[in-house]
Order: sequence, then structure tokens, then C-alpha cells
Amino acid sequence: MEAVAKLRNYPTSPRRMRLLADEIRGMDVEKALALLEFHPQHSSTPLGKLLLSAISNWKQKNSGVEENDLIVKTIFVDGARTIKRLRPAPQGRAYRVRKRSNHVTIIVDKKN
Repeated sequence: MEAVAKLRNYPTSPRRMRLLADEIRGMDVEKALALLEFHPQHSSTPLGKLLLSAISNWKQKNSGVEENDLIVKTIFVDGARTIKRLRPAPQGRAYRVRKRSNHVTIIVDKKN
């Protein structure tokens, strides 16, 4: 039985978060946690916490079952709200700055 965890409106661009999500997709949970713990990107910290949350959700759903062969079954990153700001530019103009954020969903399940 699979378990889901979601991270909503995290303030980093979806493209940066997808780079990490692609690395841990289909991986064993222990390996994914080790990879995220020592990864240099700043997005690895919330992704590691989200994976721990998905594991604890799985434990609550499946009490009394061993969690040895858990894998990251599905992980996807969607775009969220974009905050628009203006930055001064030469000759009285303004450049638009888009501060992006994302939603991450992780599904954890036992390996078949």
C-alpha cells in the first residue's frame, strides 16, 4: 500500500527541484536519503524532509509490516505561484523579475 507526501509552495524554481527529483526517482529509500543528505544543492534539504515524511506516512498506513524494500515509486514537481517584482532598468524602464515556486509530490511503496 503506497503513501503520499506533498510539499506545497516551496520558493525555488521547478527546474532546479526537478534536477534532484530525477536523481532519486525509482531509488531505494535509504540510498535516496543518503544522496539528499550530502547533495550540495540547497533544495536537497526540504526534499529529504519530504521523503522522511512519506516514509512515516507509509509506516502509519502499514503498521506491523517491515519497511525493508521501500522505493520512491513516483516523484513529480509542478510549478506553483509566481511572484512578480519590478527591478529598475536604464532610461526609466523596468525589468520584470519572476520569483518562482513549486509543488513536490512523492509516492513511496514496497518493491515488488
